[in-house]
Amino acid sequence: MALTPRLDQRQSQSLVMTPQLQQAIKLLQLSNIELAEFVEQELEQNPMLERDDAEDRTTEADAADGGDGAQAADAGTDGAAASGDGPDDTGPADDGPDDGMSMDFGDDGDGGPADGDMDVALDDLYTQDGQPDAVQAAPDAGYEPTLPTSAAGGYDDDLPGLDQTLSSDVTLRDHLMEQLGMDLSDVVDRMIGAYLIDSLDETGYLTIDLTAVAEALDCETARVETVLKHLQQFDPPGIFARDLKECLALQLADRDRLDPAMAAFVDNLDLVARREFKALAKVCGVDAEDIADMLAELKSLDPKPALAFGGELAQPVIPDVLMRARPSGGWHIELNPDTLPRVLVNNQYYAEISTKKASKIDRQYITEQYQSANWLVKSLHQRATTILKVAKEIVRQQDAFFLKGVQHLRPLVLRDIADIIDMHESTVSRVTANKYIASPRGIFELKYFFTSSISRSDGGEAFSAEAIKARIRAMIDGEPPAQVLSDDKLVEILRADGVDIARRTVAKYREALGIPSSVQRRRQKSLSN
Repeated sequence: MALTPRLDQRQSQSLVMTPQLQQAIKLLQLSNIELAEFVEQELEQNPMLERDDAEDRTTEADAADGGDGAQAADAGTDGAAASGDGPDDTGPADDGPDDGMSMDFGDDGDGGPADGDMDVALDDLYTQDGQPDAVQAAPDAGYEPTLPTSAAGGYDDDLPGLDQTLSSDVTLRDHLMEQLGMDLSDVVDRMIGAYLIDSLDETGYLTIDLTAVAEALDCETARVETVLKHLQQFDPPGIFARDLKECLALQLADRDRLDPAMAAFVDNLDLVARREFKALAKVCGVDAEDIADMLAELKSLDPKPALAFGGELAQPVIPDVLMRARPSGGWHIELNPDTLPRVLVNNQYYAEISTKKASKIDRQYITEQYQSANWLVKSLHQRATTILKVAKEIVRQQDAFFLKGVQHLRPLVLRDIADIIDMHESTVSRVTANKYIASPRGIFELKYFFTSSISRSDGGEAFSAEAIKARIRAMIDGEPPAQVLSDDKLVEILRADGVDIARRTVAKYREALGIPSSVQRRRQKSLSN
């Protein structure tokens, strides 16, 4: 083989991620707070962009006149966000689309939402000339924003460097959610735990009533209390306490110092506050020296565990999607207009400045900024349409949860949504991250609704993992003492019913339910007899 230089022609294909495409992907996964900051930066840097304040001026003028126009503006835009902000909102009586992006789907007669026509009404949020422009969303449109032909536009410097992606501050909510994923394997318990985490105040105390949580999620109060006991063992110690006494008791229990004397000491904090140490020693059954030691240990505890972790638990959640029940049945879903950036391309300024004489560098700069402004407006519109489409399908799939409660969560994965709306799984993953929906049952992150499933051996509809766990518990509760069911026997029974499940999965579910092994159950039942 001769080693000589030569020229060859080869044809190949490759995917090139332009800076605009990278920014488009980044734009989709931003939260509404991060998106607002990004748009503010673009408004400062790009002279071809302007804020759309025409609607605000119209609202102020109507309010000054005191006529019906102000009420109509409130009901159509800002009022829609205000009325749909809470979980108890029923919304306006009409079922037509609001001025913002919205969807209606009615009842198909079987209790679930019908497919129906997707009605998307857009106001002048994303028009280029400030004039209202109705746009019909393409039913099969994927996330393919129209990008400018020029690679320039000032976006390269906005991409984070490697040194900016190595680490980030972990909030207390992130810390608790990580522990929740490791400690609780049951999807219903995780949903309850996530609800309780989002209900903590800035000091780490749980001020919401557990009965209200059970009513919101339509589950038993006893189950909420059981989940709360798990959460109270999380780090930092004392988190999820409902009062100061419980907070101190949890921290002492974590140190293995909650003996009867110390428990009595904590139960009588009013005597500690009044410094009635003699009465306190009598109640606790200890001497004055022990009281001094107990008081010193009490001072070493943290009455506000969340502040010790690093301040506020999290920023107040502003939902991206608003959801309410329609009077005629089904659900009305709309984007929160308060979270949608209102920007326009200033075509008038571009036309005016294009007619003036300028150098080649200036003309290139103006063209690049104009293309970047058009790209941003189109990308914001595509982002809003994609979020609404994904949220609509999630509500359709989890309709039983919104109607009947947390026990009726369906098994759902990203692929299920992606296949239906004709998008890639990664797009659905980006949409559901840091996006929240305000529903009649509360505010939830969109990714909460994705749960695991167990396939059927006959190829039919998959079983929910929760349903399988309930069957395992029911079979074990009904087993006779002389015929304790082993994990292999449970697998055999489940497979006979069409459940394609492995023995290790049954063992994992049994342990997650807190049920001992067959050997331990047989021993316990023999001793009880």
